[in-house]
Amino acid sequence: MTGGFICAKVRKFGEVVYGEDRLRYPAVRKGRKGDGKFKRVTWDEALELVAGKMRAAKASHGGASILPYSYGGSNGLLTQDNIDAQLWRRFGTSRLARTVCAAPTSAANMALYGKMPSVTYQDYPEARLIILWGVNPSASGIHLVPYVREAQARGAKLVVVDPRSTPLARAADVHLAVKPGTDVAVALAIHRFLFANGFADETFLRDHTRGADRLRERAEPWTFAHAAEAAGIEAAAIEQVARLYAESSPALVRCGWGLERNRNGGNAAMAVLSLPAVGGKFGVRGGGYSMSNSASWKIERPWIAADEPATRLVNMNHLGRALTDYNDPPVDVLFVYNCNPVATVPDQHHIVRGLQREDLFTVVFDQVMTDTAFYADVVLPATTFLEGYDFAKAYGPIHLSLARPVIDVVGEARSNADVFGDLAARLEVLGDSEPIGELDLLVKVLDSLPGSVGADLRSDVAPTAPCGPAPVQFVDVFPNTPDGKVNLFPAEYDTEAPLGLYAFQPDPATATYPLALISPTSERTINSTLGQLPRPDVKLVMHPGDADARGLAEGHVARIFNDLGEVHCPLQVAPSIRPGTVSLPKGLWRRSTRNGVTGTALVPATLTDIAGGACFNDARVQVASLATA
Repeated sequence: MTGGFICAKVRKFGEVVYGEDRLRYPAVRKGRKGDGKFKRVTWDEALELVAGKMRAAKASHGGASILPYSYGGSNGLLTQDNIDAQLWRRFGTSRLARTVCAAPTSAANMALYGKMPSVTYQDYPEARLIILWGVNPSASGIHLVPYVREAQARGAKLVVVDPRSTPLARAADVHLAVKPGTDVAVALAIHRFLFANGFADETFLRDHTRGADRLRERAEPWTFAHAAEAAGIEAAAIEQVARLYAESSPALVRCGWGLERNRNGGNAAMAVLSLPAVGGKFGVRGGGYSMSNSASWKIERPWIAADEPATRLVNMNHLGRALTDYNDPPVDVLFVYNCNPVATVPDQHHIVRGLQREDLFTVVFDQVMTDTAFYADVVLPATTFLEGYDFAKAYGPIHLSLARPVIDVVGEARSNADVFGDLAARLEVLGDSEPIGELDLLVKVLDSLPGSVGADLRSDVAPTAPCGPAPVQFVDVFPNTPDGKVNLFPAEYDTEAPLGLYAFQPDPATATYPLALISPTSERTINSTLGQLPRPDVKLVMHPGDADARGLAEGHVARIFNDLGEVHCPLQVAPSIRPGTVSLPKGLWRRSTRNGVTGTALVPATLTDIAGGACFNDARVQVASLATA
């Protein structure tokens, strides 16, 4: 599937494994929080200190005063949600809503289709039309690019919906450079065209969907002109895409995560993902929609024996609020792993203020000395994927592999399973026959995998998913919804969304802060992973018209600011971004800018309309030259 080449980002992973930022032994803070001064200790000393602080917090304010904080989209079955989950559940800690990424799109996919397996990479060349909506594979999934190019070589049309002129946008037949947050309006205009002009597949809608009439009603106001006004693009361009989609088969929509990162993110994902159902694009190879296929294996986690407690649920996008404002109970212990929230979570300054609390005990368990680890009371060194076992599920292809260690462990680093097993034993929440570390958890998971998957992995044979390696939607696979139908109007989200399903909330820009700041994936980091490595100057990208209006020029040091904070970095003036929008890369570390502040400091802790996701692209800012500010 990878065609013999690796992602350029991961080519530098040796610099992570053996670099100067690698955590090699446990340590405790010996200076002020944020100074990064630590004293080496033994694992026994570190874990006994952590266990003691957890016992004390539970005795004082209850288990909910402990907040485990993690994410980690690249983690597999051994490095997340196993012994750690069992520990937190049995100790009665606060629960975490992991919604910083993919929450609205996942919720939409689940509500509509029950996360039905989707079109895989190898079937892209079968499509005659590909719409890449809110995704830039050149930066976030390079192995998809050759399949898109092969489809184009076979005559497929390509549409890209993105505020920036990405490499594939420059090679596209149509590029819709929409304003951030307006994807739902464009998608609803296409729906309206399909319904109004006889292109809706009424037979499919009758036999395989529910709620089509409600979707039709909500799409009705969105003429091409109305959507064009909202999105800041030409009405004729939207009509061109609508006609291409109506008349092409197989037609494929790749729904990315970029479109969800705003106040309308859930409704945008709902509107985009429902297009193949309305347009009748299922039932042919290369037709339908494409998203992450990691759920295709239908792997449950029976090795987690404990039920979730009825403790409070903390949205991870509100970390700053939780650390500074919660008092019933307060957060006394914060345990961060598989995550670097100072670099990746909205409202950076609020988070840092919380981490600076002297009465907060913070543990950071990571591979490197992250921006978050500087504020820890205890740092614990974690192994990388090259040093341990894991079960890795691919995102695009339907593939599952058993990853094995290929290098010796660096320093005293330990795996997630080993550390949480040890901590669970110290806190006396581990059963006699339950896995206590990586190797016995490995055996437990192998024995619990469905069908012949475990036996195949033991024999070093590539296992086959229940749906096969390249299923055709509505031929080989069908919705995993309760009635097996596409739910085009889930009532619970019509209630949850502030203005209801398929609704549009206006732009939060003001006269003071008129520019939309977006934070797309870069070619250098995987979220914030690899962000500590040396790189050229990080630059704010701005359209020439916006630069001219502010007296700015290439190479100026820009001050990007709003009421939440400001970032200082050089300016790049380029027509590759639409007017009214500026861009800083996602996952920046604080060392990457001139003033040690990154774009997340300018992002409000508001939530998406559905599923409580982060609104990174709702940051509205002004930009001035630092010399004249």
